[in-house]
Amino acid sequence: MLDEVVARALAEDLGDGDVTARATVPEGARARAVISQKQPGVLFGFDAAEAVFRALDAEVGIERLAPEGRWRGGGQALRITGCAAGLLGAERTALNLLARLSGVATLTARCVRAVEGTGARILDTRKTTPGLRALEKAAVAAGGGVNHRFGLWDMVLIKENHAAMAGGIGPAVRAARERYPALPLEVECTSPEEVREALAAGAPRILLDNMAPDALRAVAQEVAGRAELEASGGMTLESLRAHADTGVDFVSVGALTHSAPALDLSLIVEPLP
Repeated sequence: MLDEVVARALAEDLGDGDVTARATVPEGARARAVISQKQPGVLFGFDAAEAVFRALDAEVGIERLAPEGRWRGGGQALRITGCAAGLLGAERTALNLLARLSGVATLTARCVRAVEGTGARILDTRKTTPGLRALEKAAVAAGGGVNHRFGLWDMVLIKENHAAMAGGIGPAVRAARERYPALPLEVECTSPEEVREALAAGAPRILLDNMAPDALRAVAQEVAGRAELEASGGMTLESLRAHADTGVDFVSVGALTHSAPALDLSLIVEPLP
């Protein structure tokens, strides 16, 4: 999957070739590049960045100068030595992938810190960049978050439209349990009445959509551990703790992957003799 992502990204950027490098870089020139982290955060995506450089120069030398998955203030991250034209051709694609994935890991780490001590865990969603879901979910995990279902095939998640088509929450849960007894199952509820219907049908996990903290706390007290509870809907760093501190087990945050700002990185190249 990583090779496919890198190949598509490079094809998009290089096209028929890097005309600027062809015009300005002497044939056979070698260089050293250093990628630096310019703001605090969590680095993730070295494998992706390194795959980009290797795609253009199989003999490139790469040295990791920082750990992945740990909060750090900044500094040098990667040192790459090889063909100068290859380094320049790979620069933007490698930085795009590393900055994007590090941004996801960094926002996740901020969210995990925000709910520390509540007992709730931060979940991602399927609101990912098309074609990059596996990488972005790995970045969430690197930042300390928990991966929700990967796609539509590995978990039953009954939402309001599914329930409407099945004739209600209870019938939807029972039909899914009968068809896919071995798969994890969750059902979306928007009111205490729907929660009771889900519990009566045997739902092991309930998604509480767009409920205020007071409503979440009341549901958690009523459910009393009979099902896992996930709070969802418009979560921000500022609102996370109030929702997490209600007795729910998870808080899902779509922004982890649909709105994470890229981590600020730079790449500087120096010629080698």
